[in-house]
Amino acid sequence: MLMLKDPNGIAKAVVVLLAGNVVFDVLLGAFDARDLLAGESGPVDPEGLGPFDWVITYGLSFMVFLATGITFILWFRRLRGNAEIWARDLQTRTPGYAIGCWFIPFGNLWIPRSIAVEIWRASRWEPYAADGKGELRLLNVWWTCWVVGTLVNWISGQMYKTSESTETWVMATQWSLVGYALDAVAAVLAIRFVRRLTSMQHSKATGMIPAAQ
Repeated sequence: MLMLKDPNGIAKAVVVLLAGNVVFDVLLGAFDARDLLAGESGPVDPEGLGPFDWVITYGLSFMVFLATGITFILWFRRLRGNAEIWARDLQTRTPGYAIGCWFIPFGNLWIPRSIAVEIWRASRWEPYAADGKGELRLLNVWWTCWVVGTLVNWISGQMYKTSESTETWVMATQWSLVGYALDAVAAVLAIRFVRRLTSMQHSKATGMIPAAQ
């Protein structure tokens, strides 16, 4: 027998970890900006970065990113399980996809969003009602920033690998800086999305007025 599961605790953990990602995106973006401001003489020596060592910061940021991804997926799976109870016929993919979809090459650029839309609809007071004007705007803007940021970071990484001149290094660093900015914006929007969707499910499960959006 399926039972509703409280998403509030794990949602709080996701929000805290996402906030941590924002902090590291700002720090790493600052390193890129410092490199660019130093001129076109190539990368700044990591030893001269001041109180924050780039290697250590990047390593910590990766660990936070990894923890965020795992926790977010667990939160996503929990909400998908609740959606199964409220509106199973609206869910076009099995619950396992709430986890597996994130690891499908290329498919992870759109499948998770489609699952999120179905969870959102099931979590409304009226699952079968038509989408309201702008109802999915937050989800769409967040997802767009995340996908574009992911692609920009990939492009930056490829440019760094093939960089053979100061000019190409500068261009790669510029792309990297844009990528960190998009990642930070996506993380902030993700926080809003997590809070909104969690609030929707909590209010539906308890019959309470929705919490802060």
